[in-house]
Amino acid sequence: MDVTLAVFVLVYVAMGVGHLPGFKLDRTGAAAVGAMVLLALGYISPQAAWNAIDYRTIGLLFGLMVVSSAFVVSGFYDKVARWVGELEVSPPRLLAILIAVGGGLSAILTNDVVVVAMTPVLVSITLTRGLNPVPFLLAFCFAANVGSAATIIGSPQNMIAAEALGLSFNGFMKVSALPALLGLPVIWATVALLYRGKWLRAAPPARAGAVVEAPMAFDRVETFKAAVVTLIMVGAFVFSSWPHMLIALGGAAVLLVNRGISSKNMLNRVDGDLLLLLIGLFIVNQAVAATHLPEHLLTALSGVGLHLTDPLSMLAVMSVLSNVVGNNPAVMLVAPFIHGAADPEALGAAIALGTGFSSNMVIFGSLAGIIVAEQGQAQGVTIGFMEFMRAGLPVALLCLALAVGWIVYLG
Repeated sequence: MDVTLAVFVLVYVAMGVGHLPGFKLDRTGAAAVGAMVLLALGYISPQAAWNAIDYRTIGLLFGLMVVSSAFVVSGFYDKVARWVGELEVSPPRLLAILIAVGGGLSAILTNDVVVVAMTPVLVSITLTRGLNPVPFLLAFCFAANVGSAATIIGSPQNMIAAEALGLSFNGFMKVSALPALLGLPVIWATVALLYRGKWLRAAPPARAGAVVEAPMAFDRVETFKAAVVTLIMVGAFVFSSWPHMLIALGGAAVLLVNRGISSKNMLNRVDGDLLLLLIGLFIVNQAVAATHLPEHLLTALSGVGLHLTDPLSMLAVMSVLSNVVGNNPAVMLVAPFIHGAADPEALGAAIALGTGFSSNMVIFGSLAGIIVAEQGQAQGVTIGFMEFMRAGLPVALLCLALAVGWIVYLG
């Protein structure tokens, strides 16, 4: 048990910090190494490790990544980003449009992929227009996190929670879409107020030589094909009882068989690191579960009034835990203990809203925040920890207050 616990702690330290202190071992590497060490030392059997991996979540996420990659390689994300950035509207209106686009796309196409594809273009466009990129990048990041809470397919943590609770696409959306939608104007009002009078760039970019991203070729045929497949998939999610994983994999298979775009180009856009991270965490978490330590911790939490099957308690736990170890690891930690909940839909809403809304507090609270900061830095736009939190903290707290009210209403 001591070795298992030590590996578990080190893995989750890496989840929170971003790497294992003292080593060049990132989150994915830490999860993989932790699983391999426990397997090699016999603290979990190969069969138990295999059984621990939730293939439904992995398959669903992989399929959706492939579908989203079709939009990347067809130039759709690039086209949308340039269309938004080149609109001749006032900065506050541009901010509102960007929030709506970011939130909407993230609800249908996994949020991290949307952020990765559109951020560099948005930086280039705002710099070219002489605008201050910071409020637009922050609002886009916040909208991606909040909007992704609306549907099962908006983020990996939603998929994990939905599979653990056995939620349907419709059931999940019924309890999470409205607060996610209401969170978008909260983002606009907060960022617009904080950056009032600061819309224009006061100085050149911090890094000399930053260049404008060259436009990606836009393929109308491939975009149309990807859009049709996506609509059919969403229709199947809504109107059929087919397993979510099979729907996503079916859509991915259709798009990979392509005369215009190579499958290699599409598969290169799939986030294999994230899939490997989840597989590693499934194994590490199962090894710890076998020690019965989580049961003792749950008993301790119950003693202070926090019950993981209570939606409000879950909202509080997720709001804190997701900012300590990250959204996906946080949900994976609680997933084994939420089966058979009295109100699975409300609990699913608490998990989605708790992780999606709270992840805007700090820059490392979500992968989207890290992506925006790093890609902005690559083009000379610095978004520091305090700059991010100055806007992110009020956005997160206001959205979480909205979530509390919604959970109480559901109860």
